[in-house]
Amino acid sequence: MKKLQWGMVGGGEGSQIGPAHRLSAGLDGLFDFSAGALDHREAEGRDYGQRLGLAKDRAYGSWQEMLEGEKGRDDRIDLVSVATPNSTHFEITKAFLENGFHVLCEKPMTMTVDEAEEIVRLSESSSRICAVNYGYTGYSLVRHMKAMIARGDIGKVRVVKAEFAHGHHADAADADNPRVRWRYDPAQAGVSAQFADCGIHAMHMASFVTGQEVTKLASDNVSCISSRVLEDDAMVNFRMSGGAVGRLWTSSIALGNQHGLSIQVFGETGGLRWSQEHPNQLFYMPLNERLQIIERGESNLSPEADRTTRVTIGHAEGMPLAFANIYKDLAEAINATKEGRAIDPAADLYPRASDGLRSMAAVAAVADSGSRDAVWVDARPPMYR
Repeated sequence: MKKLQWGMVGGGEGSQIGPAHRLSAGLDGLFDFSAGALDHREAEGRDYGQRLGLAKDRAYGSWQEMLEGEKGRDDRIDLVSVATPNSTHFEITKAFLENGFHVLCEKPMTMTVDEAEEIVRLSESSSRICAVNYGYTGYSLVRHMKAMIARGDIGKVRVVKAEFAHGHHADAADADNPRVRWRYDPAQAGVSAQFADCGIHAMHMASFVTGQEVTKLASDNVSCISSRVLEDDAMVNFRMSGGAVGRLWTSSIALGNQHGLSIQVFGETGGLRWSQEHPNQLFYMPLNERLQIIERGESNLSPEADRTTRVTIGHAEGMPLAFANIYKDLAEAINATKEGRAIDPAADLYPRASDGLRSMAAVAAVADSGSRDAVWVDARPPMYR
């Protein structure tokens, strides 16, 4: 199969997320890194792109130049990943979709619900893929967890407990660190900080594994470091479309926690538990039986889990491999579109623009509820009500 052409906006030298995307996109040999506008500083972006192996004429100085350069090429990129600051996601994603490119956008997809609804409509009308990088749903055992719930292994879901709490922004003396400061600045981060940065990963995972959408929520938000305008800790209660009750805690001041993403689902006949820091094990407790530990890579797992396992049982699989599964899904989706065939059902799991929209509606709802002493508010996007 011919490799797809892939490009990237953002993710320049020293960026946190850029190397993860480049490693993940290239892992399965499905994409060639062909074009990039990697830095808002033109000269630095061109130089870094060429040092990464891009041709001189495809190491661009800006995303606008990249769009103009790529859209006229016979060998133009098939997919562009947008890994720039939050406030630029909408403009860049919209421009590439309008010109016929498939897009993988970092989260949050936009800054507002209205912008997110526009992206959903544009993706649908253009028949272009707009995916959002909720990359942790790429883990093999997260997908097996989803498959177990869908086939009824734990019965009707009663309660979901999701968590994404780390302690890496707990130092008040870090207030002027540019890597930290922008996250709590409404002009750059929007109406929410910690929930928009990390909490939506946990909430999206709750929806992903259960197959239910969040309908309403109530959120207690706090800025534990008083100089911050936006929240660094939030406790969110929510209700889901299939009747499940949800509890979500997200924090950036939880000293002692490292990454801190975990999910637990409790059903009528069983419970499941998974943690991103220990991704090779899924804990399964059937009603009135003994606790079982499901190991990634063992036999007789679901097709969704088998498709996303690359190394043998007992060896660690990390975040770049989870992200690589999103890219693997997208390659299958793009090729299926080109070939006029149905996508492999086990690959049809990448997060869509609709997921990005639901997340933005949740972000707005958390900010609204938190500003009004944790009142219950509708968490659905207007176009889905």
